[in-house]
Amino acid sequence: MKIGITCYPTYGGSGIVATELGLELANRGHDIHFITYSNPIRLDPGIPRIHYHEVEVSNYPLFQYPPYCLALASRMAEVAQCYALDLLHVHYAIPHSISALLAQQMLSRERHLPFITTLHGTDITLVGSDRSYFPITKFSIEQSNGVTSISEFIQQRTAEVFGVKDRVRVIPNFVNIKTYKPDAKKAGARRFAREKLLIHLSNFRPVKRVNDCVHILARVRKSTPAHLLMVGDGPDRGPAEVLARELGVQDHVSFLGKQDHVERLIPLAHVLLMPSELEAFGLAALEAMACGVPAIGTNAGGVPELITHGVDGFLEEVGDLDAQAARVVELLTNNRLHQRMAASARHTAVSRFSTERIIPQYEHYYEEICGAKSSVRPATSR
Repeated sequence: MKIGITCYPTYGGSGIVATELGLELANRGHDIHFITYSNPIRLDPGIPRIHYHEVEVSNYPLFQYPPYCLALASRMAEVAQCYALDLLHVHYAIPHSISALLAQQMLSRERHLPFITTLHGTDITLVGSDRSYFPITKFSIEQSNGVTSISEFIQQRTAEVFGVKDRVRVIPNFVNIKTYKPDAKKAGARRFAREKLLIHLSNFRPVKRVNDCVHILARVRKSTPAHLLMVGDGPDRGPAEVLARELGVQDHVSFLGKQDHVERLIPLAHVLLMPSELEAFGLAALEAMACGVPAIGTNAGGVPELITHGVDGFLEEVGDLDAQAARVVELLTNNRLHQRMAASARHTAVSRFSTERIIPQYEHYYEEICGAKSSVRPATSR
């Protein structure tokens, strides 16, 4: 198939999932056309069957804000027409699904161009529930030819917030188990510290509670040596660096910034910290689990769909730093527990969330949507 993919080409989870999906689909023989304002992260140039089409937005004195939504719609229609795309797959509802709808209508006299919207989390829990964006988000979901979500949690929230039932198909996030794999020797960890490593990956937004990671490290170090790798960047990086100095652990934290190849870093760690206020799924935890790195997450959002408490990771309440730190100490000081949990984490990733299991679900859904006779299926509302 010829598939157009639009996402935010940044270090957020939706952009990562969209990019990885495109790469996996290309590996399976599909032609993938990324339509975004910049090259998506983790997308190296020169990959067979991967094409990139930049969306250029003109700045006119008349416009206080550049009309990206309109420029995106025009580019979508142009690419779809020139390359005979079978469908568009947009990630994150606003503004991508509205742009896809406009592109569909622009081409309606010539052909039918279906589009699928994948809901990733904050497009429902934050943006969509905002009063200013609620009507347009609801409309975009209802007008999509197909809708998927990355977790049952987001499926349920979509029904609760927007009254949309029986339209959202859950296709969970996935991981390439050949790329993300354990490193039993962890030899490369020595370049960061001689202590066992903890790791946190995020976009450093408030919802990620990155300061909690620093607090957890300080608590852990009272019982056992540890060093923390902070991977990513965002508004809360500065406060976290200040907090590390205030707690006296600045020499035991490495702020690495944005990294394109986290699969090289994660296997070096013993534990992943994910103390988020809310996660729609927990992609960082899944990538860690595939690397045999147990995750300590919070019992919120879609994380319990991924981590089974006490089996392949631990779940504690949001903000309970003592409990989270205690779990880290358990894993760092009990080798038998760590080995058992690391093996279970890898098994979960392989058996439930590998690309071999998840990507065919997208392919089948594409075929279903492209084979539908009607251009828009009416939504069912409460």
